[in-house]
Amino acid sequence: MALEQTPAPPSPSAGKKRIILNGFDMFTVGHLSFGQWRHPDDRSATKRRDLSYWTNLAQLLEKGDFTALFLADSFGLHDTYRGNGDTAVREGVQWPMGDPSIPVAAMAAVTKNLGFAITTSTSYEAPYVVAKRFSTLDHLTGGRFGWNIVTSWKASASRAVGLPLVEHDKRYEIADEYLTVLYKLWESSWSPSALVEDPISGVYTDPTQIRTVHHNSENFTLDAPHILDPSPQRTPFLFQAGTSPAGIAFGAKHAEGIFVSAPSPHILAPRVKAIREAAEKNERDPASLKVFAIFTPILGRTEEEARAKYEEALKFASAEGGLAFYSSNIGSYIPSSIHSTDCQCPGRKITFCVGVDLSKFPLDTEITPADIHIDARVHSSINTLSYHGADVPRWTPHNIGKAVSIGGNGPVAVGTAQKVADVMEEWIRVADLDGFNIGYVWTPGTFEDVVELLVPELRRRGVYAPKGESGTMRERVYGRGQRGVRDDHPASRFQYGVYKGD
Repeated sequence: MALEQTPAPPSPSAGKKRIILNGFDMFTVGHLSFGQWRHPDDRSATKRRDLSYWTNLAQLLEKGDFTALFLADSFGLHDTYRGNGDTAVREGVQWPMGDPSIPVAAMAAVTKNLGFAITTSTSYEAPYVVAKRFSTLDHLTGGRFGWNIVTSWKASASRAVGLPLVEHDKRYEIADEYLTVLYKLWESSWSPSALVEDPISGVYTDPTQIRTVHHNSENFTLDAPHILDPSPQRTPFLFQAGTSPAGIAFGAKHAEGIFVSAPSPHILAPRVKAIREAAEKNERDPASLKVFAIFTPILGRTEEEARAKYEEALKFASAEGGLAFYSSNIGSYIPSSIHSTDCQCPGRKITFCVGVDLSKFPLDTEITPADIHIDARVHSSINTLSYHGADVPRWTPHNIGKAVSIGGNGPVAVGTAQKVADVMEEWIRVADLDGFNIGYVWTPGTFEDVVELLVPELRRRGVYAPKGESGTMRERVYGRGQRGVRDDHPASRFQYGVYKGD
């Protein structure tokens, strides 16, 4: 959604807060700007068949001193709109989809400082398998690896992998135990000196310093040591994106970075406040949770150039694609005593389902919270629909399709680097953010403009990273020397010298 108003810049006396930037992409043709694959300058269609797309992007982001490239991921189709997935397939709405873990090693080989965060679900893979893969990636990137933890909500994904769609809060309960298993593997299984590598004695690893992890419960059974020696960070940098009560509780306990999205900073402000308050209740420093909002800039050297780019993007934008995306992302609650016929889980008795088919509403009818039948779990949807500020349109299907088709659920800031930087600083101030996941309209064009135009402006204002900043991902966020989790993070309780086993 394009932001038309020019915000008031912070007063000169306001303290300077560093703005952290992550590139935001997905191994798919249409991430969050639907229809733009048709633009002659867009390379998103080459992601699946040309590794140079990823290596070139990584080098570009490193040139701009981005902290990380954040890669979203998903299983299944967006198949709520019009009752099927045809729109998503036809329009390329996060379809087709590749595995984001594959290009990470190649990108790491051509960079020295850029971090890489990928999305993986706790619902579809065993903790032992994920622990091995992520330790491998943390090793091969030199500690520049992070994980965006999701629990997966699509019924189409559930059907695809052949596993049941677990009720919302139960998924977070299971995910909490999932992280406990991973902390045991990453933090407690190997002593820091277990890897000997002594060619004289012939000892590669000391078995007396490797602990077998025993974890047996209704959800997980594991009796094995971690199969790989500790990586530079041991536990990768942890991201999370849930803003329901259960999601906030989970993120406040486990996450180091929180990803949020909304078209206005005034919608985000109470969410961020709730996240930081929950972190404090978990005896964590609330400021240690770094909160990132999605943000899609359209930059020009002049206002006229930026506006021309936006108008050009509108010509390629797919409003139908935006509606398909939004329909499957908005929450709908169905009591377990009712057989659902309108949501993604026809014929099943369920307690929570995601998806409201906006094709059933007249184009100019305002969608209100009353149209989203939930049990207070999909807070992001309700808060957005409840908000009526001057910086967002009326939430009709017509406006939703147009707004979401460029930049997804987040803002699209159009203007010069000075104007866009003003917008970013206002979002930081109003919503208490720490940075942004930068989305694109055209790739790599949007990222090139950010590196060439916006980064120098942020650096001129004293709110951006120094040139060539290095270190593990955690060090890039918290400072040199903080390779492992902070002492107030729950994973620290499982460190080898602290945790004594079950």
